[in-house]
Amino acid sequence: MSDTNAETIYDVVIIGGGPAGSTAGIYTARANLSTLILDKGLTTGALGTTSKIANFPGIAGEISGAELLRTIRMQAESFGAKYINDKAIGTDLSANPKLVFGNFGVYSARAVIIATGSLGRSNLIKGEAELLGRGVSYCAVCDAAFFKQAVVAVAGKSDEAVEEALYLSRFASKVYLFSPAPELSAPAELIAELRANPKVELIAGATLREIYGKEHVEGVRFARRGSETEQDLPVKGVFIYLQGGVPITDFLQGQLETSPGGCLIVDREFQTKIPGVFAVGDVLCQHIKQAVIAASDGATAGIAVEKYLRGRSKMGVDWK
Repeated sequence: MSDTNAETIYDVVIIGGGPAGSTAGIYTARANLSTLILDKGLTTGALGTTSKIANFPGIAGEISGAELLRTIRMQAESFGAKYINDKAIGTDLSANPKLVFGNFGVYSARAVIIATGSLGRSNLIKGEAELLGRGVSYCAVCDAAFFKQAVVAVAGKSDEAVEEALYLSRFASKVYLFSPAPELSAPAELIAELRANPKVELIAGATLREIYGKEHVEGVRFARRGSETEQDLPVKGVFIYLQGGVPITDFLQGQLETSPGGCLIVDREFQTKIPGVFAVGDVLCQHIKQAVIAASDGATAGIAVEKYLRGRSKMGVDWK
């Protein structure tokens, strides 16, 4: 994968490719700032999982959230923004340049925009915390090699979950994908690839109730939708890609100030307490969760980043 080493210094790295992050990318790329957007997939955010959008300005009729997001991303790419399918797992925001650590590399930038949304989880599966690092993982790329010829489980319904299940199938003897919904929220081509893979079995409409084991993961206990009957399945590893409703800020490791509810705190220009570090969208918990409002945050932050990097006294306005 290209552009994944710290030697390439971008003007701005945007963490998150939803409406806020991608709109910010439109503005920074159009301002001739080299822009890299880290994103986990079309259906890993709130907009990507929405089946119908009918109130986004300029879009007549109904459109799926994933299709709307794809259109916004294409616009950002048309101005030169680059997307990389990666997940931020850490940052060093005090470094010069600032560093963002992903599963696939280290990304350097003069400015960073955080647009990771609020689908983080607060409720863990029973046994998840106790067995973390002992069979429970949040990163297939990091840990798949430890499960060669083993049976593993993946929990999630997004394209990130599907992609990780497919990646695990290169190492594991069997991969069970537990989707809490009857249908996967992933592109059709990914779902087709999943169904064609003989090593992956989809268990749709099933929720993991418990991950159990003494020293290491030994199995999972699950229940199908509409039933309280629990079933056991022996596995050696569990990879979790579920979504919740709290801001995703764990990768920041306490470097930025948050509210009691875990929301990032910014000024009027969406800048955090660290100069050159901005945050936009649902990760702020400042507004009603609407794509158009998140996009507005991204537009303002994109203009503010250009002001910061070029030393302007005030934000410029470009109607063209």
